[in-house]
Amino acid sequence: MAALSLLALSLASGCAPVAGGADESPTTQPISSPTCPESVTADSLGDLRNAEGRVRECWPGDARCECDSDNDCYALPGHVACTPAPSVERDGGPALAPRADAGARPSAPTTAADAGARPSTPTTAADAGARPSTPTTAADAGTRPSTPTTQADAGTRPSTPTTQADAGTRDAGSTPTPTPAPAPAPSGSVPTVGGCQMFPADNPWNQVVTSLPVHPNSAAIIANIQAHGQTTIKADFGSNTQYGIPFVVVPAGQARVPITYTAYGDESDPGPFPVPLSAPIEGGNDHHVLVVQQGSCMLYELYHSVRGSSGWSADSGAMFDLGSNALRPRGWTSGDQGGLPILAGLTRFDEVAAGEINHALRVTFDHTQDGFIRPANHRGSVADSNAPPMGLRLRLRANFDVSRYTGQARVILNALRRYGLIVADTGSNWFISGGSDRRWNDTDLRQLTGISGTAFEAVYTGDVQR
Repeated sequence: MAALSLLALSLASGCAPVAGGADESPTTQPISSPTCPESVTADSLGDLRNAEGRVRECWPGDARCECDSDNDCYALPGHVACTPAPSVERDGGPALAPRADAGARPSAPTTAADAGARPSTPTTAADAGARPSTPTTAADAGTRPSTPTTQADAGTRPSTPTTQADAGTRDAGSTPTPTPAPAPAPSGSVPTVGGCQMFPADNPWNQVVTSLPVHPNSAAIIANIQAHGQTTIKADFGSNTQYGIPFVVVPAGQARVPITYTAYGDESDPGPFPVPLSAPIEGGNDHHVLVVQQGSCMLYELYHSVRGSSGWSADSGAMFDLGSNALRPRGWTSGDQGGLPILAGLTRFDEVAAGEINHALRVTFDHTQDGFIRPANHRGSVADSNAPPMGLRLRLRANFDVSRYTGQARVILNALRRYGLIVADTGSNWFISGGSDRRWNDTDLRQLTGISGTAFEAVYTGDVQR
């Protein structure tokens, strides 16, 4: 990312926001006099933010800057000028190029990839399709504002840890940590959270993929992924807990509260859920809430969550029995577009610190196929047979040299070679999800950003369904 070494910049040029109300979908516009002058400083992950915590990535150059309806402007690193977004018609309607923010979903379709995507309130039978990410740019991918921007964010990012995911403290992590020694538990043991196993040993999330056959279309799939966004992998989490997805463990007797669905109630599990009003909410756009209940060992996940006075409202919600391999009904989404559990695929600090991750990791891609492979239940976004479908499994190639990497990055790479990635949502290309935790070592994690997607291959685990 250009100019990251500059801790303070005064941006004399930039981009102009599109005028309009909050109901308008993100778009771009040509500008002759760029206007985004403001000072920015680098956060712990090296992303430049203004005084409000918003990413402002506008530098002189000649490329596209995208501006959304709530006056946020973003540009690719090293660029500033705005040009109209490409308009592509599908099913009779134009579409705008999306920004690539991991996993988020807009209130209205914005790309050809969104054909069949569902707006915030379903309107027709045709709307029973995939939900794409909230448009951003590659510059905005994975960023998390440091100040609350919605009711859902209010008060959810205190300065002291409030969840199991935040437990513990560490400094900024300017030097790599030693590679942790593997835990004494046998390789392949079922991971646990809060005393609950994360699904049975034979669940797809827990299955080793080193011996599975290469997908016959692997080369075309990887090429397709590389042509639609960021081309290197990225840990979408770090010591700044505005990044990553938090989760919390609650006791067996946790009180249940009502859940009101605002968009996808027809594909959601009805409440009440044992989700405390103090549960942490993910930053950024998706506002996921993840809760594991001890005793019952049930997992509850909400998407686009907003806490109320006595319960929660959310676009969608799902519950999973952690002791079962049962899938959600065919065609149903979850907190993720693919209808998968989010927590099962998070890179969790306690596992990495122990030296071994024993499950697959969650990944998002910008351009996803309108189909799915089990255990996913819900399709991606575009009619492109070379695009990755929901549920696709990818693994790091066996000949990739992980010995050059250290600390937390080395543990993650070992898992990517042994258990691989599962495509779970439409979002920023090659963004690997992790839990929010102050103890992540950002220097370790940044080692991953130099690894190209071409170091991976798709593996065959079943046919695409629609």
